[in-house]
Amino acid sequence: MPARLSRLALAALMATSPAVAQQAPSGGDAFVTLGTMGGPVPSRDRAQPANALTHDGRVYLVDVGDGTVQQMARAGIALPTVKAVFLSHLHVDHTGGLSAVLGLRNQTNINDPLTIYGPPGTRELVAGMVASMQPAARVGYGIPGKPWTPPAQTVDVIELTDGESITVDGMTVTAAQNTHYDFAPGSVDVRNYKSLSLRFDLPGRSIVYTGDTGPSAAVEKLAQGADLLVSEMIDMDGTLATVARNSPNMPAPARQQLEQHLSTHHLTPNAVGRLAASAGV
Repeated sequence: MPARLSRLALAALMATSPAVAQQAPSGGDAFVTLGTMGGPVPSRDRAQPANALTHDGRVYLVDVGDGTVQQMARAGIALPTVKAVFLSHLHVDHTGGLSAVLGLRNQTNINDPLTIYGPPGTRELVAGMVASMQPAARVGYGIPGKPWTPPAQTVDVIELTDGESITVDGMTVTAAQNTHYDFAPGSVDVRNYKSLSLRFDLPGRSIVYTGDTGPSAAVEKLAQGADLLVSEMIDMDGTLATVARNSPNMPAPARQQLEQHLSTHHLTPNAVGRLAASAGV
């Protein structure tokens, strides 16, 4: 296993201190955090969850929350270098920037199809985004007879499921269903709705991205011996205070559901430490 420059990266889901996009390296493999602020309330200081995995001169986006394209510009990542997108799950704070990625590719005549990998439901999500792009594509730049490329021709979707491994440009990507949702085992819901953690095995380096998850034996197994673990982390008190300020009139049942979600479907700092220790990272 190669020397480990960084064993554990905490992508702080609900952190409060300002952060800007990392600068993408000029060469080699790297995992660049573009946005580290999860929902449900936007932050003035942080973009929502998004990352860029660079490998062999190519860029792969790993989640695409709101603000992704601006953070890419700040990090020096050009849109044409993006070869694929990986979605951990379909909550809007992890997908809200995808429409801009797709629309700006179309507007700037990047016609090589962009493959989007994600859990069940990704095809439906992307179809809605493609439909929203149709009016602008037909208008183009307003030059008669010169529409942009039909948006459906610029994107492909591959849905992933628990335990699946695929090969993409010389790296192996493995998905593991985590505990961001807690639908009953064997239910229709658990079959139709999945939140995935992802492992990227590159030549000489392995990177695990938890996405959003609660404590999970499957994620511990996925992360065994990884060179870099990029984990979510929640500040429960800070998050609940932010929600209260943003939505002071939230009905009690809705608040209770949110508190249940935040407390059981995310990782506290201690839980992140236990995950890293168990995985040997």
